[in-house]
Parts: sequence; structure tokens; C-alpha cells
Amino acid sequence: MDIFSRFNRKSIQDRQVDTLLGLAQGITADGRVDQSEAEALMTWLRQNSGTDNPLILNLLDKVSAMLEDDLLDDEESAELLDLLRKLTGEPSAVDEIAKATALPLDDPFPELVFSGRQFLFTGTFAFGTRKDCHSAVEALGGINAKGVTKSVNYVVLGTYVTDSWAHERYGRKIEKAMEYRASGVPLAIVSEQFWVDSAGL
Repeated sequence: MDIFSRFNRKSIQDRQVDTLLGLAQGITADGRVDQSEAEALMTWLRQNSGTDNPLILNLLDKVSAMLEDDLLDDEESAELLDLLRKLTGEPSAVDEIAKATALPLDDPFPELVFSGRQFLFTGTFAFGTRKDCHSAVEALGGINAKGVTKSVNYVVLGTYVTDSWAHERYGRKIEKAMEYRASGVPLAIVSEQFWVDSAGL
């Protein structure tokens, strides 16, 4: 694939994510998701399913399963509302940075092993600076990775990741980690809080 094709594909994916975020914000604006909104979302997701963007493909799988019986019940409606809110960023107080979206996180979280395992930190951390996080990993026998590779074991998302993470500089790391994970690479994406709790910090 030449550089122009790669650039064009990335540009299309960025526009798709922008549109998806706008749709999600519009659907969740009234605090509920009804049948027609879920169907409209699934139609858009299907129309854009020719992508390799893990956000779109993941959401399509979930919405398709919910509408498999052609009925969005109350429980599914609440689950979809929660999912779309996480996609756009949790509602936050004025002047508070939006919390990390839970969409790309492993569910359930894996057991964290520190000794000899590679950790990559991305985003902004409540625990401290990136250097503080690196020092904590090294003290527990772990290794700090410089970038997303197939040898990374854990990608840790900082507590403060903006609702537009897919377009921030750290968003590419998250997308690459999701692609590796989806292809079968044993890489886990976990939250800062889970990392802190597992490390006993």
C-alpha cells in the first residue's frame, strides 16, 4: 500500500470516528436510547463496517446482538446508553477532565503479573508522573516499554483520558493495542486504578 492510500484510509477512519462520536452524543443527549435510535445506529455501523477500525467493529457486534430479536428491551437500552456514554467520555463536572472511556479495556481484567512483563503507559495519570509509574513498575520487577509492540503485555490507560481519545496523540497507541489484541496477541488493556490496586500501591 502506498503512502497516499495509507493517508487516505486514516483520514476516512478519522472522519468515521468523528461521525460516530457525534451520533453517540446525539443519541445519549436525552439520557435514554430508544428502539429507533438503536436501529439507526446499527444501520450506520453496518454501512461503515468495511473498516478495520476496532471501535466501529466492536460496537457493531454489541448492537447487533442487542437487536438480534428486533427488540431493544429496557435492560439492553440501559446497557447501550452506558456503552455510548463511555465511548464519548463519562459526564464530568465543569472544568474536570473527562474520565477514560472503558470501551477498549479488557473485560474482565486479567491477573497482572509484574516480574519480567512489559508495561506501556498512555494518557495522564492520577498516580503521578509517567516517571513515577515507570519507577513503580521497575520496583516490582516489570519492564517499561517505549511503544506498542507485540511483546508488550499490558497497556495502562491513565485515569484522565479525554473523550476524544481516538484523536489525541495517545489515541494511536490505544488503537494499535486494540488491533494487536483483536488479532490474538496476548496484550491486555487495563485502567490505571486496576494497575494501582494490583500493584498494591
